[in-house]
This record gives sequence, C-alpha cells and structure tokens, in this order.
Amino acid sequence: MLSARHYHGLLLAILASVFVWSAIQPHDFFTWLLEAFPVIIGLPILLVTYRRFPFSRLAYGLLLVHAFILLVGAHYTYAEMPLFNWLRDTYDLERNYYDRLGHVAQGFIPAIVAREILLRCSPLQHGKWLAFIVVSIALAISALYEMLEWWVALASGSEATAFLATQGDVWDTQWDMFLCLIGASVSLLLLSRRHDQSLQCLP
Repeated sequence: MLSARHYHGLLLAILASVFVWSAIQPHDFFTWLLEAFPVIIGLPILLVTYRRFPFSRLAYGLLLVHAFILLVGAHYTYAEMPLFNWLRDTYDLERNYYDRLGHVAQGFIPAIVAREILLRCSPLQHGKWLAFIVVSIALAISALYEMLEWWVALASGSEATAFLATQGDVWDTQWDMFLCLIGASVSLLLLSRRHDQSLQCLP
C-alpha cells in the first residue's frame, strides 16, 4: 500500500497530466477557462491547507475524479464530448449527456467532502441530520454554480453559450440541480461506510 505522501504525489501527477492535456488546443479557450476554474481555484486551496487539514484518501481520490470530469468538459465543452456524442448518435438520444454526468458528480463528490468537514470540524455525528445537512450543502453549491453561470452569461453574452451547455432544454437548470440531489444522496448511501473507514486511517 502506498504511503500517504506517495499516494498524494501520484494523484497530483495524474491531475497535472490531465490539466496540461486539457489546456492544449481546447475547443474554446474562454469556455475552457470557465469550466476549469474550479480546479484552478480548488487545487491551490488544497495545497495550502494540506498540512493543517489533510483530507482522507477517499476524498482526495474523488476530488481527482471530479477534476478529471471538469477538465475533460473544459477541453471539449460539455455539449461536444466525443464519447457522449457517439452515444447520442448511436442510440438516437436527445442530447450529449456529458453535462448530466457532470452534475451528478457535482453532488456525488462534494457530498463526501462536506461530510468529512462536518464530521471533523463540527459537533455533528453520524445520523439523519448529518445526511440532511450534507445533501443541503451539495444543493446549495449546485444552486450557486447555476447563478454563476447566469451571471457569466449576462456579462459575456453569446460567448457563454458553450459554458451554459443547455442544448436547447428550457429545464436544464432544474435538471442540473435535481441530478446534483440524486448524486449527493447516492453518494451517502454507497460511500458513507467506506468513508468512515478512510477517516480512521488519518493520523
């Protein structure tokens, strides 16, 4: 089993590789910057707080997966991810569903991060209130992101079309938040026990 330092170094190396690939000739640099922004902001925060508040291995692994989803979406745009274009055309789907995957992840992964912070830094214990607050936090993050998309679209006009990735669906914002809710709920159901085990390995 890898030591914590080697494990975290491996995750950083993978993230750096994906980040460089994503930044090379993206579909549109303005869209790339908007979509990659959470990674650009989040990574320095994690590095600065690493010694004082290291997360569990599970949380770091999930954050890498989330970064991967964001950076792939940033490179191609969420409406033009090639694999999901193939799925759309092969199965005669209504749209490219990569952005739907992204919003499930927007609930699934932050739910574990929020759960960890609450368990370690608040009086909350395991139980229904913890689950309710974690899901509420995930929904709040999703709603904030939707508002940010709205503000960017108002400020930049048609340049933000790829960033919004609505693909003509008038209910896209509602779908995004609903899928975040599903993602957060499923995450707690599937990973809570595994997360507790990962927390026990922290020094």
